[in-house]
Amino acid sequence: MALFGNAHAIDPAQAQQDYARLLGQGEQVHAAYLLIRDTIFFTDRRLVLVDKQGITGKKVEYHSIPYRSITHFAVETAGTFDLDAELKIWISGQPLPVTKTFTKGVDIYEVQAILTQFVAR
Repeated sequence: MALFGNAHAIDPAQAQQDYARLLGQGEQVHAAYLLIRDTIFFTDRRLVLVDKQGITGKKVEYHSIPYRSITHFAVETAGTFDLDAELKIWISGQPLPVTKTFTKGVDIYEVQAILTQFVAR
């Protein structure tokens, strides 16, 4: 869950290189977003949440969510006074959604389209 800060798009090729050790053979990063220190990226097989912890950020937790585990998702667009958009993802077996906040500069409809492409297979 995002407590502060906003996500913005990063180059999928850079994420592919930065997280190569996490990827399976032939797995491709299609989109990636940076949230302060954390990263979210969508591959052709799963959604990966990179959670840097502690003051230094040296401790890192990697959440791998297969698309088949996503039961549903929602997007909330930015408004006049609330300039951030939100993505909420419900995972089977979890009562609360994973929530990520994006700046108005990120096309939240594009994020939704990426999820739709992979979840609706």
